[in-house]
Amino acid sequence: MMEALRLLAHDLALSGGLPASFQYGFVTNAVLCALLVGPVLGSIGTMVVTKRLAFFSQAVGQAALTGVAIGILIGEPPTAPYASLFGFCVLFALALNFTKNRTRMSSDTLIGVFLSISMAIGASLLVWVAGQVNVHLVDKVLFGSILTVNDLDIAVLAVMSGLVGVVGLARYNRMLLASFNPQLAKVRGVQVAFLDYVFVVMVTVITVASVKIIGAMLVEALFLIPAAAARIWSGSMRGFFAITVAISTVSTLVGILAPMEFDLPIPSGGAIILCASLFFLAATVSRLFTRHAS
Repeated sequence: MMEALRLLAHDLALSGGLPASFQYGFVTNAVLCALLVGPVLGSIGTMVVTKRLAFFSQAVGQAALTGVAIGILIGEPPTAPYASLFGFCVLFALALNFTKNRTRMSSDTLIGVFLSISMAIGASLLVWVAGQVNVHLVDKVLFGSILTVNDLDIAVLAVMSGLVGVVGLARYNRMLLASFNPQLAKVRGVQVAFLDYVFVVMVTVITVASVKIIGAMLVEALFLIPAAAARIWSGSMRGFFAITVAISTVSTLVGILAPMEFDLPIPSGGAIILCASLFFLAATVSRLFTRHAS
């Protein structure tokens, strides 16, 4: 199927139906990734902002570096250590959420502790396995590299996006109520603690699946920036959701295609976040002018 899509894009590019860059298979791969990851990260980003979990998503993203190091250590392919990536990051997120719920420690302090421990383990393991890994692999994990995305990466992203989309849409209203008013949610029979763990796992798996496209250091920003811009422009929860998804999707597409079309030496993750930042800047400026005019 993937090969058929690439051939179709190639033929359309030759006939002028698509930009010339679509002659190359990796461009088609990149666009498919954008169409998968943009809407999902945008929709989850509304909940990340509402639940004030921006720092948590950053911690999970950077824990991916440790997952990669563990994968290399146990013999997984360095370019696709998905078992260790998902395994370590999910355990990391669940342990963090469990500790947060069982202690009185502030969330930012606890997340900082877990993040520091994870990064220390990852750095130590990477030094240990340095002879088995190309140093540029770390750059790809941290900042993303759309040029290296293959069919396996797309399949993993598609499966995780589908699962997160189905689970998230089915429970979105209950999660939203639990975020705004946990006590009212409990009265209405919502399993607040369970949904909290479900959301943590959702954030984790889509973060891990997106690491190769956006990068561990930057994936948190795509949860946060489109939602922050949409919050300025929207006047309702429905508008907040729709605008966030639109900004995230457009930012992902433009961030991936613009460096290739204009031959810019910018990693895909950085370009995506810069594009999203322009939306946030536009939203902020429009709000300032609106307030000044009123």
